[in-house]
Amino acid sequence: MTIINYLSQVRFDFGALQTITDDLHALQIKRPLIVTDPGILHTGLLDRLVSALPAELRSPKIFSQTPSNPTEDAVEAALAIYREGDCDGVIGFGGGSPIDLAKAVALLATHEAPLERYAAILGGQSLISSDVAPLIAVPTTAGTGSEVGRASLITLKDGRKLGFISPHLIPKRAICDPDLLLQLPPHLTAATGVDALTHCIETFLSPRINPPADAIALDGAGRLYRFLERAVRCGSDREARWQTMMGALEGGLTFQKGLGAIHGLSHALGGLKEPNLHHGLLNAVLLAPVLRFNANHTGDKYLRLMHAMGLDSKCDLAEALEAHNIRIELPQSLRDYGIPEHLVPIIAERAMADHSTASNPRPMTAALYEGLLRGLLN
Repeated sequence: MTIINYLSQVRFDFGALQTITDDLHALQIKRPLIVTDPGILHTGLLDRLVSALPAELRSPKIFSQTPSNPTEDAVEAALAIYREGDCDGVIGFGGGSPIDLAKAVALLATHEAPLERYAAILGGQSLISSDVAPLIAVPTTAGTGSEVGRASLITLKDGRKLGFISPHLIPKRAICDPDLLLQLPPHLTAATGVDALTHCIETFLSPRINPPADAIALDGAGRLYRFLERAVRCGSDREARWQTMMGALEGGLTFQKGLGAIHGLSHALGGLKEPNLHHGLLNAVLLAPVLRFNANHTGDKYLRLMHAMGLDSKCDLAEALEAHNIRIELPQSLRDYGIPEHLVPIIAERAMADHSTASNPRPMTAALYEGLLRGLLN
């Protein structure tokens, strides 16, 4: 089994879930709250987690109602269970949504409410101290990389989807077990996988200087492009599941460079109550248009990406990724999702305020965001 120490400690391999007792003991967690979602309950994966816990923890407190885009209301509901159970740590179990929600619970377990005061764009990062409740992240998708990420994305009660960012929010331990992916259905495999691929691409294209992160991003992009289609076509392909989970982890490890306009828009769109849009699907739709938009502001980076992904240097990167999305049956536009035209300026303004926008290689304006969005709606 590979043990990785980079920002936090990661246990990575088939069967890694069985080692969770070691992490609980290391972090001195005796009464954990498990944060998960209804889909995990339906699959039976939660039973596998509980059975891996030490005997004295086989009846843990559980919050299982994480929405697909985690909300402030859900944070408060989970926090109430944490306090009622006198919990002393959190296990985030699922995709990026439960893990992000678990981070917010760990934050408010030790920091004074309201949650909004800790938002990055409101200057709240400096208010987040090291006194965050210990958190173990166990991803069940190869997607967000939240298990090693420093951010939690939460939609507040007023509809703003804000980022809460601090090195203190990086889970103290992560367990990446590709066994947990083998039952993931094709559509979710595709959507979460393209989310991970987008992380690698956007962080690499960020103009911030961080060569180690660039190297990790290129490696992750190559793994995901080569193996995601295999994982979608055959969920039991163990090599494909291992490689895509590693690619998703690498995408999370590169968040230190910042993201870009794809995530600026997908965060703004993901904050809508109606329609409720999946983050990975949004990134899939936005990836090629934003690559075209940024094309003259990235130097030789598109060529370096194509080399890492095994593409011919003469091909068009955006076209290659559109074709990849078609092969794994992901949507190509937003026109069928019922986004009202009158919301376009509001979404554009929220995208401008998003923390990801600052690291887009091409400087953004609300008008440019509006243009990108209208092109996807028509």
